[in-house]
Amino acid sequence: MSALDDLCRTAGLIWSYRDGAGRMQVAPPASREAVLAALGHGNPDAALPEELRNASSRAVTMGQPVPCDGGPWVLTLESGEVLRGKGALPPLPMGYHHLAQGPRVVHLLAAPDRLPLPPRRWGVTLPLFALWDGVQAGMGSYPQLGALAKGLAHHGAGFLGINPIHAGFPDDPTNYSPYAPSHRRRLNVLHVQTGQPMPENNGLIDYARTIPAQRAALKAEFAQFAGHPAFDAALAAGGAALEQFAIHQALSEVYGPYWCDWPAAYQTPDSPEVQRFASDHADALRFHAWAQWRAEAQLAQSHAQAKAAGMEFGLYLDIAVGTHPYGAETWAERSSFAQGVSLGAPPDLLGPSGQRWGLAPLRPDRLRATGYTAFAQTLRAQLRFCGLLRMDHILGLERSFWLPDGLPGLYVSMPRDELLAVLRIEVARAGAFVIGEDLGTIPDGLRDALADAGVMGCRVAMFERDWAGDKSFTPPEDYTQAALASWGTHDLPTWQGWRAGRDIDWRAQLGEVANEASARAERAADVAAFDRLAGGSDLTALHRHLARSASTLVAVQGEDLAGALEQANLPGTIFEHPNWRRRLPVSLSDLTALPTLAEAGQLMSKAGRRA
Repeated sequence: MSALDDLCRTAGLIWSYRDGAGRMQVAPPASREAVLAALGHGNPDAALPEELRNASSRAVTMGQPVPCDGGPWVLTLESGEVLRGKGALPPLPMGYHHLAQGPRVVHLLAAPDRLPLPPRRWGVTLPLFALWDGVQAGMGSYPQLGALAKGLAHHGAGFLGINPIHAGFPDDPTNYSPYAPSHRRRLNVLHVQTGQPMPENNGLIDYARTIPAQRAALKAEFAQFAGHPAFDAALAAGGAALEQFAIHQALSEVYGPYWCDWPAAYQTPDSPEVQRFASDHADALRFHAWAQWRAEAQLAQSHAQAKAAGMEFGLYLDIAVGTHPYGAETWAERSSFAQGVSLGAPPDLLGPSGQRWGLAPLRPDRLRATGYTAFAQTLRAQLRFCGLLRMDHILGLERSFWLPDGLPGLYVSMPRDELLAVLRIEVARAGAFVIGEDLGTIPDGLRDALADAGVMGCRVAMFERDWAGDKSFTPPEDYTQAALASWGTHDLPTWQGWRAGRDIDWRAQLGEVANEASARAERAADVAAFDRLAGGSDLTALHRHLARSASTLVAVQGEDLAGALEQANLPGTIFEHPNWRRRLPVSLSDLTALPTLAEAGQLMSKAGRRA
């Protein structure tokens, strides 16, 4: 056992692991050393500051006494009340509390023991950008969600789910993935509905035309804005964090979308040059804060309309697993993120070649030392507008796969129990429910921990099989109860695409299919096997299969209702496939009138999934 091995174990690195294809992988010493440096080991630039070195966090159960060894303590409750004592702490209310014992500081995360499961319901998921009505122009807007929710609720749907709507990069029309955001606590203003016409383009969204047109429309509307008390209140509530985001957006308009390319003086938020810039560009800052206010107002209204129409949960939002390394979030909170590494995944069913996502990981040591404030705020920002929340790649709460620049990746252990405590606190306070995308290479014990916490998983019908045996498809009655069942996801082929082998077509073009004839023969056998289990080969059979699922929630995909052949995203590609550009093949108005939707609603109702 080497000194490097000892240090890696102490830091929580897992460098020897089995990938999704069952092969053993061992990360080389260079990868381990790079990850250690990103965590501050031997790297003064990344080391925790002195004031955080004696700070840690601890998950406890609300309402129960908390053992506490050592000398006298001072306990500051989230309410501001201060208690003093020695020995065990009194039962704590739900929330975030602060324990001091000499130089030692512990953030106490007092969470409910378990979140309740929602009632047995169903809903529809689709990409917001893909919505259109009348003409195929621009991108789907926040108000369209409210209109769509009304039509879906008429058929008994309990939720409307969409991909992440975090703030993106309007100054880079080539970077439009909803899963590579600039800031996860701010909204994408490209979905704000304005009164201005947008460029028409059929089938695929042309972001190079759409994004500048949308920004021009927003600025034209802002020019007519005379002020409003609600906006003044939003500015006051947003405080320094909103101002900092607005400064970043204004700087991006001048110096480009990524802060790593800015002049050095502007790469640090608290520099004198940044403060002068903010003073000199007050109107630009006001515009960006106003655009966020407009986005929040429209999204909140759509969620309210969905609930008023009878949707039990209203909107179902999605949190991206990470953030762009050179966006607004990392600019404002540089020290919270590991530098020189990217989040990703080893080879698995979703990405046969492995995946490097180009996203900055949150540092586990920084999270612990700061009481998980950044994580809690990110959750809170989404839970304001939804009744169901999806956590993308929730495997990252157990361990994250970090890839150093130019080197193979390895896992970094994360403080799972503490992250789950924060999740339970925020979801319980919002009166919502949470779904974790537990797909990929799943660590032992994670699904049990999620179930114990009341976090639902995902059961994707095309992957629900006896992988350890004859690979037969799992009967829907045997699906996990605490889960959302669906046919696929945005990263997988549609119902029609899977049957036609469109994903095989795309992978073959990329040279990722070793034996195309064998892959097509295997797919044909899988299609026949699924049809036998579902009792048919049409969409009715699929939806009947899902309706019978033991899973508490079922998601019907809008692309399947509309008969779409192509999938929204092909993992592992950027421009090789038209990711995040495909519109739905039918308009919003036609979607709510589709016979496939009416039939899906009837099937779900018969299965006891209607309120």
